[in-house]
Amino acid sequence: MGWLEKLKEAVAINSYTRNKKGVDATGELFASWLAPLGYELRRHRRELIGDHWHFVAPEGGREKILLLGHLDTVFAPGLFERWEEDDRWVYGPGVCDMKGGNVVAVEALRAVHAALGRVEDVDLLLVSDEETGSDDSRILTSGLAKDYEKCFVFEAAGPNMEVVVGRKGIGTFEITVEGRAVHAGTRYAEGVDANLEAAQKLTRLVGLTDLQKGSTVNVGRMEGGVGANTVSPRAKLLLEMRYADNREKERLLKGLDETVRTAFVEGTKAVLSGSIQRDVMEPNPWQTKLIGAMARISGRSLPTESRGGVSDANIVASAGVVTLDGLGPYGDGDHTPHERALKKSFEERIDLMTKVLLYHQEHGVIE
Repeated sequence: MGWLEKLKEAVAINSYTRNKKGVDATGELFASWLAPLGYELRRHRRELIGDHWHFVAPEGGREKILLLGHLDTVFAPGLFERWEEDDRWVYGPGVCDMKGGNVVAVEALRAVHAALGRVEDVDLLLVSDEETGSDDSRILTSGLAKDYEKCFVFEAAGPNMEVVVGRKGIGTFEITVEGRAVHAGTRYAEGVDANLEAAQKLTRLVGLTDLQKGSTVNVGRMEGGVGANTVSPRAKLLLEMRYADNREKERLLKGLDETVRTAFVEGTKAVLSGSIQRDVMEPNPWQTKLIGAMARISGRSLPTESRGGVSDANIVASAGVVTLDGLGPYGDGDHTPHERALKKSFEERIDLMTKVLLYHQEHGVIE
C-alpha cells in the first residue's frame, strides 16, 4: 500500500479532536503500519479525548531523533467528510493538516526499514489535541522532548516547499472587570462603569501591537453590562497576543500586567486569567546547520520561512531541541472544507526524509 492509499484510508476516519472514538481509530491505523518496523508502542490513554501515541524504536547508539505529528482534525462528524483527487491534488480533511504529514513520516520510516532491515533511534509521537491548543499533550510532549537531540515536525510545507524555522509564540487571556451597577437615569454619578473601564483597557492593550516587530494583541471578544438604563457592573475582554521573539514576549506581558493593575475608572477592579499556550520558536544557527546538512544529503534546495501560526514545534523548540517544522506535503485550505494537498509534494517530502533518515542510520548523526 503506497502513500496515496494510506492517506485515503486515514482521511476516511473522522478524527475531530473531541471525537475520541475516531481519533483513537486513526491512531490504531498508524500503529498497524508501524508494527512491522519493530516499534514499541507506548499508548498514553485519555478518557475524554483521544489517546497520545509514542512509537519508540530500538536503540542503536545514534543521536535520538523525534518525528512529531497530531492525529486530530477540526471538523465534527457530518460537517466535512470526503475524499477526492485529480491529477494534481488530493482533497479532504487532514490531507495537509496533518494526516498527510503523518503519512510522509510513516512512508519514510518504511522506506528506511525496507533498505536496511531496521530503524533505530528514530521515534514518532502522535498527539490527539493539537488543534485545540495541545492543552493535554503539552506536558507530555515537553517532557519527552528532553530525550532527543533533533525533532522534525510534519505540518504542511510552504508553497515553495519551505521548511519552517520560526513560529510566533501565543498567549490567550481573559480580563474580568468589576464595577458597580446603578440606575443610569436616577443615580448615574454613583455608578462605577465596568464597560468604560474595559474600553479603556482595550485601547491600551491594542496599543501594544508592533507590526514591525511581529507582535500583535487582539481583543477578539468584548462583553459587558445588563441593559441601556443600568451602569455596567461587569465586563470581560478575551484577548490573544502573538510575538516573534522572547524580548517582545516580555514587553507584551509587562504591558498586559500594567493594564490589568491600572484602574482608568475609579472604583473598578480587574482580574486576569489565562496563560502562554505555546512559546516562541525562534530561528537559530543550529537549525541553519541542520538544514545545510539535509540539503547536502538529499541534493535538494531547502528554502525556509517563519510563520505567525503555532504548532507543537513551539513546544519542542522551547525545550531546547533543534527543531524544524513544515516537513509535510504542501497544501492549502486547511481548517476549511476546501483543504487540499499537492500530490507531487508527497513524493518530494518522502524522498527528502528517507535520504536524511538513511544517513542518520548509517552515520549516527545528521551533520
